Amino acid sequence: MPVYVYSVTAADHPLHLDGLDGVGAPPSHLRTVRSGPLCATVSDAPPDLRPKRRDLAAHQAVQERLMADGTVLPLRFGLTAPDDDAVREALHQRREEYLERLTALEGCAEYHLKAAVEEDSLLREILLESAEARQLNDDITGGSRSPDLPLALGEIVAQEVRARHLALATGITEALRPHARQDVVSEPTGQDFLNVSFLVDHEHRELFLTAEKGLAAELGGDFDLRLHGPLPAYSFV
Repeated sequence: MPVYVYSVTAADHPLHLDGLDGVGAPPSHLRTVRSGPLCATVSDAPPDLRPKRRDLAAHQAVQERLMADGTVLPLRFGLTAPDDDAVREALHQRREEYLERLTALEGCAEYHLKAAVEEDSLLREILLESAEARQLNDDITGGSRSPDLPLALGEIVAQEVRARHLALATGITEALRPHARQDVVSEPTGQDFLNVSFLVDHEHRELFLTAEKGLAAELGGDFDLRLHGPLPAYSFV
């Protein structure tokens, strides 16, 4: 029977899974598959698994329960294997890799940071600091009907926005990097200019959080910094 795999831990990791349900409707029963020094938390995989809210919450609850008692390699939602033997074989074949990652993640949690800036504020800054953009804008607002002016202004603004977004993202990441073991930068979406995950150990957690709060205060109200954590270290498995 197909098996849904939640996470990998050391074999001696506390497994306080009482009261938790697995994915599926009705909820599946959680169990473990062991191989040498490693253990996978699994359940039967429902045939029609979809990323529904209840199933996503059940997956996350397993990670958080295990994370509360030590290091965990959290697997992405939806990972399945043909059966328990296939899980056991994967633990055996990738034993050294999993043990290395467990060591690397020991005492750490992931913090995920997204950031955006108010568009009007950025546009005002560009018009203030770019003489070319300011002149084009003055010509347009002064009544010039040349169809080339809005296009030229749009190109300059777009270039300036990209450059400033990149500079802001780099500056924020570099300011927080000294307080983290690792960071992984992902492509931002929507209005965000920054999408980055930090692996932060317990020893540096307060320094990291203090630095992030300081950055938010320094940047001011035109910026929207959204920090989520501590989270299972999905980005570093």
